[in-house]
Amino acid sequence: MSAALETPPPAEQGDLSPYRVFSREEWARLRADTPLTLTADEVEQLQSLNDPVSLDEVIAIYLPLSRLLALYVAAAQGLFKATQRFLQADAGKVPYIIGVAGSVAVGKSTTARILKALLARWPNTPKVDLVTTDGFLRPNAELTRLGLMDRKGFPDSYDTAQLLRFLHDIKAGKRHVAAPLYSHLVYDVVPGEQTSVDRPDILIVEGLNVLQPARLPRDGAAIPFVSDFFDFSIYLDADEEDLHRWYLHRFLRLRNTAFRDPLSYFRKYASLSEKEAIDFAEGLWSRINLTNLRENIVPTRQRASLILRKGASHRIEQVALRRL
Repeated sequence: MSAALETPPPAEQGDLSPYRVFSREEWARLRADTPLTLTADEVEQLQSLNDPVSLDEVIAIYLPLSRLLALYVAAAQGLFKATQRFLQADAGKVPYIIGVAGSVAVGKSTTARILKALLARWPNTPKVDLVTTDGFLRPNAELTRLGLMDRKGFPDSYDTAQLLRFLHDIKAGKRHVAAPLYSHLVYDVVPGEQTSVDRPDILIVEGLNVLQPARLPRDGAAIPFVSDFFDFSIYLDADEEDLHRWYLHRFLRLRNTAFRDPLSYFRKYASLSEKEAIDFAEGLWSRINLTNLRENIVPTRQRASLILRKGASHRIEQVALRRL
């Protein structure tokens, strides 16, 4: 059994599971009358490299999820207003924050972008923003100085304090909260470049370790987790062998595309033979990504509100929704 399945997924936990588990067909029926607002061309533009998503996938999986989130957001807004009345306070608008977690190459970016597009097209047209935690990675120079370049993507490679401040300010309803930008081309945080998040109705936060808890203090001191600021969270799950295969395939495609850009951090790998490229990618997978998956990512799966379980073709085969 692979390490990714050491903790049985919800469907294997029987009556003790805190999740309600749905087959693809059962989940698809929960769409009800939710309208399809994306075209096949738009879906194709939203998907990431090596992460095929069809219009059928949007209809079967993402439209029911959009409907569920509409209900959750409305309920959260009602609870917030009731609490404000109780406190005799007026804090204005507070964004609903959705976390999206999972391994490298599992398709987090595609899921986040599809959700953003669908949620922004609700009848009341809410303002939806998307931020990835890549921007909160420590710069390469700092990672090198700390001896952490081979742990890039691990929890200790992020400026967690900066990420927590960002989420705190978002939840406090502050205007124009800045988030740093990351370039996958240069494989680093871009100095001086930021994006501004200005009180959206919904904010999607996508990243490898967004469900990672902090180590609990012995003295009971308040140590916030990133996920403390989430109203809903999604974990994208897949077998370890499939993630490995998807990662290698993506690396080889990048070798023939983005890596050939003169500005690319990985430019030197574009000229490798296919065997050399595979050997290098295998090393990255086993030394960094697989270790991170086993030690830090998979253990957070059961903290998610919703688990989307992918099959070998990237098709979501099972949905597990945490019971209220």
